[in-house]
Amino acid sequence: MASLRVHTDRLEIELTSAEKTLSWRREAIVVRRENIRSVTITDDPWIWIRGIRAPGSLVPLVVAVGTWKFHGGKDFLAIKRKRQAVVLDLVDEEFSRVILTTTHAPNLIDSLKLQNSVEGA
Repeated sequence: MASLRVHTDRLEIELTSAEKTLSWRREAIVVRRENIRSVTITDDPWIWIRGIRAPGSLVPLVVAVGTWKFHGGKDFLAIKRKRQAVVLDLVDEEFSRVILTTTHAPNLIDSLKLQNSVEGA
């Protein structure tokens, strides 16, 4: 799973070697905290996928890693199986949305000090 680092001004998402290979991306994703519009915890990240894979890797309901382009922009996904994930809605960033499978979703939200919505809670 990607490593998440919360700083006072940004969130860094460092991909594992496998995620870098599957996503065709070499560098970390860096998001300015002021550009995080909302964070949602979901038990089913697959329903949040929109658009088409370009570039990235997909095995439905097993793994989705990479960039997904849609009419309004692009999202980045790092989803593994049907596990809890966070959905970060962003403004003025490379991606409109980042969806990450993580076992630390509540801790991430606490670290970001954002109001959050919780699906299925």
